Amino acid sequence: MRLTGLPILGVITGLVALASSAPIRADMVSNAFLSALTNAGISYTQPTGTTAMGQSVCPMLFEPGGSFDDVTSRMAEGNGMSYEMAGRFTIIAIATYCPALIAPLRGNRPQS
Repeated sequence: MRLTGLPILGVITGLVALASSAPIRADMVSNAFLSALTNAGISYTQPTGTTAMGQSVCPMLFEPGGSFDDVTSRMAEGNGMSYEMAGRFTIIAIATYCPALIAPLRGNRPQS
């Protein structure tokens, strides 16, 4: 069986699109995270490091004894933020990187 160039080109194009879609989505999520920080009045100088710090929040919540207060304290102590600013950062990180965790935090509040 002989393959012509056109089907192979289509397969290669599809594989490239598939491989590149994950980084594009990651960039979109990271950009949304950084925009949310800016909108909340949280400044940063290193977008890559700030994004990595935001991505570290969700795993910390799943560590034994991990809680919102614990993560917020760790963010404040390790990054020179006030507790209030670290709380905002933690909320934005949760909303961006692990939004499924927000519902249990809300409790049984009625929907508005």
